[in-house]
Amino acid sequence: MPYRLNVLASLSSNALAQIYAERFGLSIPAWRVVATLGQYEYRTARDIAAHGVMHKSTVSRAVASLERRGLIARRPNKDDRREELLELTAEGRDIYEALAPEALAFEERFVSVLTHEEQRLLASLIDRLSGHARQLAPDGEVEG
Repeated sequence: MPYRLNVLASLSSNALAQIYAERFGLSIPAWRVVATLGQYEYRTARDIAAHGVMHKSTVSRAVASLERRGLIARRPNKDDRREELLELTAEGRDIYEALAPEALAFEERFVSVLTHEEQRLLASLIDRLSGHARQLAPDGEVEG
């Protein structure tokens, strides 16, 4: 099952990537950083890695690329001076707000082969399996 889920995740992620890569030149990890910051306003790189189940070096490279492009900014974390908080700049927010509706429309097209009941069941099963998988691998270990 992990193999089949990985194949499905890769296929769907790559299909969606065509939208944001063509329009905004974003890689998959960069889009995940933008999407996370768009949803949560600010986060640490560690938070983003855990949320997206990405390796910290992948997040670090995406953050550096986005920062060079002026799409995200860093600010000190008053609670932990070893970390910085990341947030979208106005330009980064514009990209997120342009892409988020397209990502949701893509999701609707993607699951359109399922009935509404199957879509609700799938969402519920994914949530349950994700929670259980996080318990089985509590350290959030990600393949390099």
